[in-house]
Amino acid sequence: VARRLSLRKHPECQSMAGGKAIEHLAQSGNQELLTFRLPMQYYRNCDFSFSGLQNLVNNAIVQKEKEEGIQEGEILSCVKDVAAAVQHAVTVHIIQRTYRAMLFCTKNSILPSKNATLVVSGGVASNQYIRKGLQNLADANDFALLCPPPRLCTDNGVMIAWNGIERLRAGLGVLHSTDGIRYEPR
Repeated sequence: VARRLSLRKHPECQSMAGGKAIEHLAQSGNQELLTFRLPMQYYRNCDFSFSGLQNLVNNAIVQKEKEEGIQEGEILSCVKDVAAAVQHAVTVHIIQRTYRAMLFCTKNSILPSKNATLVVSGGVASNQYIRKGLQNLADANDFALLCPPPRLCTDNGVMIAWNGIERLRAGLGVLHSTDGIRYEPR
């Protein structure tokens, strides 16, 4: 979405990654000016999919470009509202699907009945709006929410290293000898 909105050309977002630019612009946008139908509403599983939402957003952007008489690649006057609406739809989708997974795990005794933890990492965990939504979900269901600091939520290598540090601190699954291990670069 950030690429389609040409956010690299936006004066406030020139040095930001796409997700960060969406989050930044969404803070001063009105999420209610655009409404996007949420993906996978009729699927009774825990899967995520953003492709349908991406198509809806793209169509809305095309429509707004026509309304404003601008070409693709130019900045829409309502770019902050588009960012806010997209961020909100993505967040609600993540919360709904995560809630289904929490219910599934609880129902099937996959998680402990007390002290269950929801762990969120990756780029999605660096978005404060999404993080707040997941915190509310966790709180409402008596789950702890565990997220790495946002500065560590951008690079898979950093996230894997953070996980290793946490496991080392907890003394869990730490391999102290590499004898007999074969490494194969890909």
